[in-house]
Amino acid sequence: MKSIHLRKLVIAAMFIALAVALSPLSIPVGASKCFPIQHMINILGAIFLGPAYGVGIALSTSLIRNLMGTGSLLAFPGSMIGAFCCGMMYRYTKNLVATCIAEVIGTGIIGGLLAYPVAAMFMGMTGAIFVFIVPFLVSTIGGTLIGAALVAVMTQIGALAYLKRQIES
Repeated sequence: MKSIHLRKLVIAAMFIALAVALSPLSIPVGASKCFPIQHMINILGAIFLGPAYGVGIALSTSLIRNLMGTGSLLAFPGSMIGAFCCGMMYRYTKNLVATCIAEVIGTGIIGGLLAYPVAAMFMGMTGAIFVFIVPFLVSTIGGTLIGAALVAVMTQIGALAYLKRQIES
């Protein structure tokens, strides 16, 4: 059992490192930085590790990016809610399409709504409560499509099943 947790921890660390290393690939949309790689990582984390590790990956990535100056405080609500939603959806359905939809709804809509209080309290931004939904949706749709394509290819060549067996054995 400890071996499985160690493998999951190592994979989570690799996902965090990948997300941080690719953090320069951000697209500014309005007040937020759209970071499609985080959404791809949310999908992969949900499928390989589950919701708890997925939220941990999102939290760690957001924290490191903020400390490095490559992220914003808005990364916390968006990435963490999206990771939780897609992780729970995959846990209960094992369906890639439903998992991707949960990532888009979790990050784009729920995370976008929860970003408003963060922006108002900690960043001094004011405006409409729905102001972050569009930029968050742009980011999450792009990253979710990348993640879905990657998982589809991995499934087709048998790599997804193989890697999941390796993690769980």
